[in-house]
Amino acid sequence: MMQHNRRKFIKLAGAGTAALSLTGLSGYSLFACDDKSERIKTYGIQLYTLRDDMPKDPRGVLKQLASFGYKEIESYEGNDGMFWGMTAADFKKYMDELGMKTVASHCDMNKDFEKKAADAAATGMKYLVCAWVGPQKTMDDFKKLADTFNQKGEICLKNGIRFAYHNHDYSFRKLEGQLPQDIMMTGTDPSLVDFEMDIYWVVTAGENPGAWLEKYKNRFRLCHIKDRTKNPVTDNGKNSVDLGTGIIDFSKVLKTAKENGMQYFIVEQEHYPNSTPIKSAEAGAGYMKKLKI
Repeated sequence: MMQHNRRKFIKLAGAGTAALSLTGLSGYSLFACDDKSERIKTYGIQLYTLRDDMPKDPRGVLKQLASFGYKEIESYEGNDGMFWGMTAADFKKYMDELGMKTVASHCDMNKDFEKKAADAAATGMKYLVCAWVGPQKTMDDFKKLADTFNQKGEICLKNGIRFAYHNHDYSFRKLEGQLPQDIMMTGTDPSLVDFEMDIYWVVTAGENPGAWLEKYKNRFRLCHIKDRTKNPVTDNGKNSVDLGTGIIDFSKVLKTAKENGMQYFIVEQEHYPNSTPIKSAEAGAGYMKKLKI
């Protein structure tokens, strides 16, 4: 009886092996699982990640970023402007040569905004983004900011682009019993104003990024993909680390983001405890290539 069972086991095992050997031909396996995860095919980087390097050699840094696999960039307004000493036309031409697109730029919304909107549109940008307003004294101050955002959104709309606000943690901390982020989102016209979620700062404030993405579906159109250290210090400006080495589950968060209208996935890093900005940018691209959501 034991010998008969052993022969039966060998026969079944052989059948299983044969089935597995056909997997490469048929694409089907008895052991296949239903994996519906996917990769983010196009992702960008916020140039603030390279803030110490960009002013020295903007063309060289952009070329390196292209070689890492980044297809999009989000610029910011440094001492040489959003286009790093180049004209808007020359900047676009160089980006075209590199096979990259400028999807957005952070800028000072209180200075020459109409010109910036026109220049941004000329390069094919989709967004101008207000990156910082700072903590406010009263909730009325945030309501006034929402009105300002609507005004800037109208200027952008006239130029065929969009306006967005990028959060830090202060808008997710209660003021007068309310969260300023709620006030800014409900006080802005969705046809004029979008939002860029900095996932790091939402987590830093103790909030759940996924819950906010679901609460305000189709309002967060850009995001900053920035990881937070497992061993934080008091200074939150120093808790940013290479992607994949921190505590944020980007596979889960970005899946929720995509399901709720996210369009632009932008890597950013502010601190480099064990690396350099350019190496961290390369590591970020490597992480995004492998990430499944």
